[in-house]
This record gives sequence, C-alpha cells and structure tokens, in this order.
Amino acid sequence: METFGCQMNEYDSELVRSLLKTQGFGFTDQSDHADVILLNTCAIRENAHNRVYGHLGKLKYHKKERGVVIGVLGCMAQNLKKELLESQPFIDVLVGPDGYRQLPNLLTKAMETQTRGLSVDLSEYETYEQILPERVGGVNAWIAVMRGCDNFCTFCVVPYTRGRERSRDPKGILEEAQGLAKRGYRQITLLGQNVNSFQFEQYDFAKLVTAVADIPGIERVRFMSPHPKDFPPALLDVVAQHPHVASQIHLPLQSGNDRVLDAMGRNYSQADYRRLVDDIRRRGDIPLTTDIICGFCGESDAEYRDTYQLIEEMGYQAAYVFKYSERKNTIAAKKFPDDVPEAIKKERVAELIDLQKSISLQKNRELIGQTVNVLIEGDAKKSSQQWMGHTESNITVVWDKSLQASHPGEFLPVLIEDVSASTLFGRPVQSLPFP
Repeated sequence: METFGCQMNEYDSELVRSLLKTQGFGFTDQSDHADVILLNTCAIRENAHNRVYGHLGKLKYHKKERGVVIGVLGCMAQNLKKELLESQPFIDVLVGPDGYRQLPNLLTKAMETQTRGLSVDLSEYETYEQILPERVGGVNAWIAVMRGCDNFCTFCVVPYTRGRERSRDPKGILEEAQGLAKRGYRQITLLGQNVNSFQFEQYDFAKLVTAVADIPGIERVRFMSPHPKDFPPALLDVVAQHPHVASQIHLPLQSGNDRVLDAMGRNYSQADYRRLVDDIRRRGDIPLTTDIICGFCGESDAEYRDTYQLIEEMGYQAAYVFKYSERKNTIAAKKFPDDVPEAIKKERVAELIDLQKSISLQKNRELIGQTVNVLIEGDAKKSSQQWMGHTESNITVVWDKSLQASHPGEFLPVLIEDVSASTLFGRPVQSLPFP
C-alpha cells in the first residue's frame, strides 16, 4: 500500500491496514511480492493527481505480468470514480474514504472471481469507531477526531470526497490515546478537516485537547488543521497554558485580500484574521504557520500584493505556498474561470516562498545560543550519523549522534549553534532546563 497526500490519509492507511490484517491479509514493502497493490490517494492538489496517475501507469506492468489486483482508495476514488474507471480499466477495486469496511470483501472477490468492486458512497455516520489503526512505528501517532467538512470553501474538494462533518465519541478517542501512551508514543496529533469545529454532546475541541494532554505519558499534543473562522478563546487558552499542548498553531490564511477570501468562501476578512492573530499573540509567544494559495480565480496583481504584505506583517514561522489548481466538482470549478496564467501563478509562488524563507531564516537566527527541547524522531534525512527531531514550535533540529547516546522517543535539550531557513543545527546539553 502506498499513501499520498495529507496526514488524514496516513491515518486512513493505518485503518485500512488494521481492517485487512484482521481478515488475514499480510503486507509487504516489495511490489514484486504483492498479490494486491493499493494506492491511497489525495484529490486536493494537481501534483498529487499526477503522482497517482504516474504510479498507475507503472502498475500496468504488474497487472499484465502477474495478474495483481489493483485498488485505488481515498479521495481520488471518490471524486474521480467515473474518470478512473473509464481511463484505467485495469483497476479492480475503487473505494472512497467512507467505504473501507467493505475493502476486505471486495479484494477477496476480485482475487477469486476477477469481479470489479466499488464502494464510493458517502456516509453521514462513519467514523470507524472501534477500529484501532495498525501503526508502523515512530514517535508521533495520528488520531482522527472527526471526519468530513461543512465549510465548502470554493476551491476545496474535501466536502465532496469525505462528506459532511461528524465528530467521534470522545470516549473512543481517549481510549485510543491511552493505548498509544502505554505503547510508548510521546506525541499525539489530533486530526480533522476543520478540527476546531469538533463537537460531541458537551465536548468541544478545547475540552478534548485538554483531556488528551492530561493522559500520563503523553508529553506533547498537536492538532491540525483549524479554520480561522471558529477559533474559540478557550482553545487559545489551552494552547497558551497547558504544559503538554504544543505552543504552536497552524492558521491557514489562503489569501490576504478580502475579495479573494470572499470568492474562496472563507468566511473571514483580512481584519478578522488580524484580530485573531492579535488575540493569539496577547497570550504569549505562540509561533504561527500558514497555507497560501496563489493565482486563485481572478486574482489581480494588487490582490496578490495584499497577500505578500500580510505575510510580511504576520511573521510566520513557516508558510506552505501552492498555486491554485482547479478541482473537479468544486464550487470554483463551476462558478469561476481559472484565468490567472500558469506562468504568473508560478512566479507568485516563487516570490512568496523566497519571502517566507527570509522571514524563517531571521526567526531561526534568533534561536542561536538558545536551548530548545526536542523530541527525537529518528535519523536525519541527509545522514544516518545524525539525529532529527522537532521543537515544540515544530521546527526541525539536527545534531550528530556521536555527541550523546539517545533514542527516538526521548526528549533532549539541544543548544542551537547554526540555522538555515528550515532547520536548526546544534548539540545536546546535559542539564535539562525544562519542567
């Protein structure tokens, strides 16, 4: 099984792994050894689409030579079912995000009778309660606390691929988190398409975050992704005050121009966003990260400049910048022409990335000489002789393994000696100046 896209897809793949293992399926990392190959797909951005189609092209060989069963799961299966079935006739099984309980039976039928299987109906109720995801190691565990989205941002396909919002029972969430703590997971990330709209009877999201963070053994709780339109003060207080809730917020902006925000269906203005940021920063030093879309329908140079200037003003720790790509079945695809030239989109993306790099570099330089608390996650990407982890504010830190005996899952104080725009470099210190 290969997974594309967001953290929710990673979590869904863990659910799928659990569902299949209980029905006797085993897993291999080698496609040449597999009887079934599954792609868990993302429909949010064009690049994810292209990667999936590229992989499908390679899988034709396995289908032709070995008769492998090919399954496409997730958001592309839901949103592009007709297109996939017509253009990729070798696909045996197509299952959307709400149909994973049907997957073992569909795969078995495909293997035994060569019957094509579909489960692409959206559900108002499916939250996969009572299914414990099959996790494959690491120090962070994802927990989906809700599914679906009711925001209907005009550029976004999620409501059509994952359905309407429904929150899980907190009892099941807390039992899952307690089990993770007993297995040695130190960090939990709570997931939802609009996580701060979580509501189950008397539980709102602030109460849920607090309950998870209070579990013995859980040292750091994160959450994503929230929406600026409904960020309650109680949640801000939890982020600012609870010792086991990461003091960092991902706060998607998308655009800094009011007309574009309105066309996107974001339900807040530039002034609303500023007031929320002011409210956050009155509570302390809480680093912010964000998402930006460049070249949304009709975006003029002046409107783009509003976004550029707001990024300068906000001083984000990091910004994830993407060019607008029209998604089939969204409101924007039906209502607005995708009329910003591709070259201009790319130019704006590059300019904003350069701007954010300069901001991030300056912020990281301010950390030189300071000691930060790092959760060790594993080998650094560029060298197995180095450890890598993240600070509370989610900045990557790298240091040489030879400097101190350590293990993934441990927290380690690291003195920062050098930085880049995305990474801190340091050395461990013996004394732990953290409570």
